[in-house]
Amino acid sequence: MVVGELAYEKDLVIIGGGPGGYHAAIRAAQLGLKVTLIEKEKLGGVCLNEGCIPSKILTSAASRLNLLRDSEEMGIGSSQPTFQYEKLRNYQQKVIDQLRNGVQSLIQANKIELVKGNAYFLSDDRIGVEGNDQYEVYQFKKAIIATGTQQPVISGVQIDGNRIFHTKMLQAIPVIPKHLLIYGHNEIALEMASSFHSFGSEVTILLDKENFGFDSSIEKELKRVLKKKKIQILKNAQLMGVQYADQNLLVELQIQDEKISLNGTHLLISTSGVPNTRDLGIERIGVSVNESRYIQTNKQCQTTVPNIYAVGDVADGPAIAVKAISQGKMAAESIAGKLVEFDPNFLPKVVHFQPPIASVGLTEEEAVELGMDVKMGQFPLASNGYATILGKKDGLVKIISDSQTDTLLGVHMMGEGAIELISSGVLSLEMVAREEDLRFPFYPHPSINEGMLEAIEALNGEAVHMPPKKNSKKELIK
Repeated sequence: MVVGELAYEKDLVIIGGGPGGYHAAIRAAQLGLKVTLIEKEKLGGVCLNEGCIPSKILTSAASRLNLLRDSEEMGIGSSQPTFQYEKLRNYQQKVIDQLRNGVQSLIQANKIELVKGNAYFLSDDRIGVEGNDQYEVYQFKKAIIATGTQQPVISGVQIDGNRIFHTKMLQAIPVIPKHLLIYGHNEIALEMASSFHSFGSEVTILLDKENFGFDSSIEKELKRVLKKKKIQILKNAQLMGVQYADQNLLVELQIQDEKISLNGTHLLISTSGVPNTRDLGIERIGVSVNESRYIQTNKQCQTTVPNIYAVGDVADGPAIAVKAISQGKMAAESIAGKLVEFDPNFLPKVVHFQPPIASVGLTEEEAVELGMDVKMGQFPLASNGYATILGKKDGLVKIISDSQTDTLLGVHMMGEGAIELISSGVLSLEMVAREEDLRFPFYPHPSINEGMLEAIEALNGEAVHMPPKKNSKKELIK
């Protein structure tokens, strides 16, 4: 087909079928729009096929394996459980296929046109699509870019899928590594460190920063747990190169002014992605990107070209699926004429570590940097009755509040049930809750939930299952 000879007219064209793209497509269809969704690879994007879902299957398997190992004290089992890694990989693929087929069925049920191919902008109202030896042009009224990110190239490192992997290749790791080196600091780096340690690997984290980006109390507890697991951490490490040495890898690192070499059998690179914007042709139509090439958007996810929107990892902001899902639905609603806006302030951050980590809102350090006069309440799960019953005593609940208004500023958790319980923190911050709003309700007993109640009470030194501070008696005498 000759460019410009014929253009198919569309109401809404979405580029990218990951969480942001397919949620946008379905919500737009629900609101009566005729939608065309363009995906060059697999529906569900990186999250479903390579990232979120594959990694959580591994963390789920590790959690079950740990549970079996830890159950003997309760009189359950008499020998070490068997573990077949190849069988887990088959199960992983089965789940991914089921979920992708589910998305496919939803696309069909909502009468969304699905086009396979590589898309790029010809103008601010036309997209060209190449695929299956065909080239077609689509003229659109509105468009949403949801193309996600790709792994960055690291000089001196050749990712081969044999011994060296990135986090979009989790399914490709053929065996349980004898010594797994993990370079990065993000959620998947921690999740894979915990999981492969549970599978029997020796694990070393090559942390490319000073810390993992959590509140200081969570950082301290996390590093204690890593030490207990005998997972080594090298901080402020920069990956300079990798060489093969017989059955091992020789990884070259720069740590401050020192160059060191480290042996391992496998290397997993888990660093932030690079936005997929270079081949979209957005420069020719005036869509602005920042210095890191993330697309700049307003609160409605509009780019600098008003009829073109961007959502998810390709847009500026945190690269997490919950952001992509929320932005995708919100962008579709905005296009349909609804008055909506995206507010990223209370996006929860979760890590399926062992034990899980979850946080929302300001850390203690961030609140202090903003000049706030803050109170901090912290409660260790070692003092929680139900955590003791479960044998899951690692972790804590920490709550930050404004000492002037008692308004909650942040909720940070590490421990059993943290990922489910953080929703209470998200709702509290969204509703501008004060201390009394979390202190007043009833909490089921016994439960991990009581850790949140005692963290709230600890804001004023009233947590029942914590010993009084050493100076409290002196203060009372005064």
